[in-house]
Amino acid sequence: MPLWPVYTGTKEPHDGITELPAPPPWRAFDGGPELDTPADAADTAATSPDRAHRAATYRATAQTVQLVNAALYLRRPLLVTGPPGTGKSSLAYAVARELKLGPVLRWNITSRSTLHDGLYQYDPLSRLYAARQAAATRTPGATAPESGIEDHLRLGPLGTALLPYARPRALLIDEIDKSDLDLPNDLLNVLEEGQYEIPELVRSSGSGDEDPQATVMVDGTHERVPVERGRVRCRAFPFVVLTSNGEREFPPAFLRRCVTLRLRQPDDSHLADIVRAHFDGEPDGYAQDLIDRFLSRASGGDLATDQLLNAIYLARSSDLPADSLDDLAEQLMPYLGEAQRSDAF
Repeated sequence: MPLWPVYTGTKEPHDGITELPAPPPWRAFDGGPELDTPADAADTAATSPDRAHRAATYRATAQTVQLVNAALYLRRPLLVTGPPGTGKSSLAYAVARELKLGPVLRWNITSRSTLHDGLYQYDPLSRLYAARQAAATRTPGATAPESGIEDHLRLGPLGTALLPYARPRALLIDEIDKSDLDLPNDLLNVLEEGQYEIPELVRSSGSGDEDPQATVMVDGTHERVPVERGRVRCRAFPFVVLTSNGEREFPPAFLRRCVTLRLRQPDDSHLADIVRAHFDGEPDGYAQDLIDRFLSRASGGDLATDQLLNAIYLARSSDLPADSLDDLAEQLMPYLGEAQRSDAF
């Protein structure tokens, strides 16, 4: 019997992803050869303790759990919108940790980002330089080993996520609303088809000059994976989280291909739960007072949860008197927009 919910929003990692039902017929993929999923995201704590902490302390709402599972079942990207500091990026790390999807692949979007950046990077100049170096150092009469295209090509976060892994990889496409107007439309075909081509490898595999199978480096590591004839197709569609601060509208064709989750500022009980998770215990009296002040102040403009956490941390870690703490807390929680009120606590 299929498991619902697969993602529960609890702390404990589990193998529930193996009980995910078969995809809808229009979202089935058959890429290969199948690749093993990299080490679980929880195992990266030594090299990335901040991200491990973010994953372990994330607290999902009931709505978040429902829509994450909808995206997993439907094999659709999850578009997460909401004010800054509501946990949009942390969600990807929390899901990857609980479902053992391996380290999160992250693509930070800017106004200059293109689809090509997310898929792969190829440096023809470094290949030319390597060929010249080899020719200059080879022994007269000897044949120098040729530097192939694959030695100068690395898959990007999107390109890596679409490899034929046995389990879905988690991909965070952060702040998609900062992109050029064309990027959401450019993503449509790749996310719909679950595949892409690397033209440089397609040409070389068809010319007879190189082996039709290339081994290329993947995003974030020195690991190499095989790519047949320059074509990559996923096997398990990745868990794709696209975050947006709501600064722009997206094309209808893009929106209808996503499951949309709209986050709001957490309420009193949710904030207390977040504080409890980050500080490993119930909020003390002053922390609860800061939560109440934060909620009151948030009614006048945009604030981020991490501003509250910063204030609570300093209150617990310093020996400042109460009036100084109040003044410092106010300075740590300025409104994030330009037009909001400047009321003091």
